[in-house]
Amino acid sequence: MTPDEVVTAIPVPAGHIGPDGRIRAINAGLASLFGAEIEGRHYITAFRQPSLLDRIEASLAEGTRTRGTYVGRQAGRDTTYEVTIAPAGGGVLVFFEDRTHLAEAGERRSEFVANVSHELRTPLTAIAGFIETLRGPAREDPEARDRFLAVMEREARRMNRLVDDLLSLSRVEDVERMRPLDPVDVAGLIRGATTGLAPQAALRGVTIEVSGCDTPQSAPGDGDQLTQVFTNLIENAIKYGPEHGRVRVDLEKLDTAPVLKGAGLRVSVRDEGEGIDARHLGRLTERFYRVDSHRSRGIGGTGLGLAIVKHIVNRHRGRLRIESEPGKGATFTVFLPLD
Repeated sequence: MTPDEVVTAIPVPAGHIGPDGRIRAINAGLASLFGAEIEGRHYITAFRQPSLLDRIEASLAEGTRTRGTYVGRQAGRDTTYEVTIAPAGGGVLVFFEDRTHLAEAGERRSEFVANVSHELRTPLTAIAGFIETLRGPAREDPEARDRFLAVMEREARRMNRLVDDLLSLSRVEDVERMRPLDPVDVAGLIRGATTGLAPQAALRGVTIEVSGCDTPQSAPGDGDQLTQVFTNLIENAIKYGPEHGRVRVDLEKLDTAPVLKGAGLRVSVRDEGEGIDARHLGRLTERFYRVDSHRSRGIGGTGLGLAIVKHIVNRHRGRLRIESEPGKGATFTVFLPLD
């Protein structure tokens, strides 16, 4: 089989560069990356990135196998390819393997570590500062001591919530590919979540109105995780809605849910808060993303709640929809399949 025949048989973008440096053959994958017109051109004018060009030049000159990297952009998204360069037919074969998902995963890990470090550093710095003050200027000041201890307790609880949410997120991600199949009463889970949040709602004078939960509504699911979803959404509605406002929780069975391509349950949680600008909606389920960082931290938010919700809903093969307009509150809707 000739190098040109090998190129057409390879399932990844590939091409054959002759000893004169001209591209003799390409397959459909490489044509989609660089355009069909690169065939017959010199590789320098086709690939253009110095680090990759150096690798190709060395392989042509020395007849050695080597690897390089090509970084591009497609459809508004940065892409990363690992390029294998191997001697063949007096020239070299080049194979472009898409490693974008690995690069993105690495970036997400780095961003995640940076965010966790930032979230922990703030309360730790505050606690360390108060301890130093209590050992020094405030040693004999009971009023200052009580005030500082109260703040330290609040910051310690904040760190504890963050660790709990991190562990919860990790557990959810570990089982996300395993769909729960045991039937659970979704209506009962909603009533339980609402009952558990009643004291918190009473503190803010918020009324929780529930409909569609008078009779059992069964769906395959993990009861503990779904309770976590409903608790998180209702608690957010209580926190971010106005005092003495209303939170509506509606459960409805749908014979056909287009987003599920079949029958399902729809659970909607509506608040009467300030609403969310459209530019934030697509990012609300990102880890540590907050519309208002100061306010979120002030009411105890860790920035992980909706990320946990998203992963749990994904595990159930469901869908999460968020609708909001400034000044008109927000509606968070969960669709759960019935089969």
